Amino acid sequence: MTAAEGRREGSWGTRIARTFAVFLDPRVLIILLLGFSSGLPLALSASTLLLWMKDVGVDLKTIGLFALVGVPYTFKFLWAPIVDAFQVPFLSKALGHRRGWLVFTQLLLIGAILFLGFQDPVRAPLMVALAALLVATASATQDIVIDAFRVEYLPTDAQAAGMAYFVAAYRIGMLISTAGAVAFVAYLEYRGVERGLVWTYGYAAMAALVLVGMAAAFMAKEPRAKEREAEAEALGERTGNPLNRFFRAAYDAFADFLSKKDALLILLFVVLYKLTDTFAGVMTGPFVLDIGFDKASYAAIIKGVGLIAALAGGVAGGVLARAMPLSRALMVAGILQALANFTFSWQAWIGVNHAALALAISTENFTSAIGTVVFIAYLSALCTSPAHTATQFALLTAVASFGRTTLASITGFVAAATGWIVFFALCAAAAIPGLLILWILIKRGNFADIEKKERTEAAA
Repeated sequence: MTAAEGRREGSWGTRIARTFAVFLDPRVLIILLLGFSSGLPLALSASTLLLWMKDVGVDLKTIGLFALVGVPYTFKFLWAPIVDAFQVPFLSKALGHRRGWLVFTQLLLIGAILFLGFQDPVRAPLMVALAALLVATASATQDIVIDAFRVEYLPTDAQAAGMAYFVAAYRIGMLISTAGAVAFVAYLEYRGVERGLVWTYGYAAMAALVLVGMAAAFMAKEPRAKEREAEAEALGERTGNPLNRFFRAAYDAFADFLSKKDALLILLFVVLYKLTDTFAGVMTGPFVLDIGFDKASYAAIIKGVGLIAALAGGVAGGVLARAMPLSRALMVAGILQALANFTFSWQAWIGVNHAALALAISTENFTSAIGTVVFIAYLSALCTSPAHTATQFALLTAVASFGRTTLASITGFVAAATGWIVFFALCAAAAIPGLLILWILIKRGNFADIEKKERTEAAA
């Protein structure tokens, strides 16, 4: 054992103190604020907007079509190279590359949200659609920038803790832009504000809350500035035709990642790791209603104990990844995700029982949050070049979403053919391929550099 490793090991008390101390690191608290800023705008172009349209009498067919405005979130990786390759005039020079982009996207968000709030869904649905698309695009771009900033800003051994805070704050941001926005609109109506203005004021309030993320951008320091500048100059990012620079950035990001040891095996692992809870998550709602629960009970449990369990799971994931090597944390989290599915098999066996449903939902949300935090910490650790962070992370998350958007489409057919007890057992079994690939990656030494970096940073 090296001296650095010995200092890292220390006594159990020292290790526990170090594990929890990371949650008070000012850098991790900055990520907390950015998580809120990331979660806030999502519903404003989705569920909250649809509720507004329903409230003012827009027909259901038109409302349904507005689901399409979420497309930018799916394809954001297509313009991620812009965030890596180009500077924002004035802002990047004044604040640095990443912080300049952060403030720029937040200014765009404020403008887009205000623009949407001043539209009339009844008289000008196309303008509402355009404004909602602008909000979604600005929000997706902010996500690209925040992800790149977080990966570069936090040391490897603090990534999971940062992600734990990020996920919790993201959920709180979404809660405020859904239930909070609706409650504020209802309060304005109660106070006698003109009905045609209450939603405008509601969206203006949400636009003002984007300043939370902007404050974080100003409080933070530009991450890895000298290293990124050196790589950018070496790659010729400051010169040449803008279109050529864009494609060069995209190509170099792909080439850099594919040069990694076992790159294709890593990509397969990224697709498979979260399948076990993705498959179960897609069918949880239909399952609960199918066995006899009413919608109100399900909603109350999801928003109550389910939310608390998810927030607790996020923190637990941060502690887990801090307390042990990342490879071991991934293995433990993957096994927990798989085992959680058996609580739904048990629920299917006993039938309608609200206490059992609360336990099943809490277990699934808790273990899923652990898995998500540890998994995102791993994806972050894979993005080692500051010249390509935004592009590589966006691509990795797009690859990871393949299971949720494509492979999960078969779950309804499987559930119908097997019944719920067997279906959730099969969801648990879906973890095996990912865990097997993880074991192969560990045996091939794929985590050696990542965990060496963790040890070095923890000992520093």
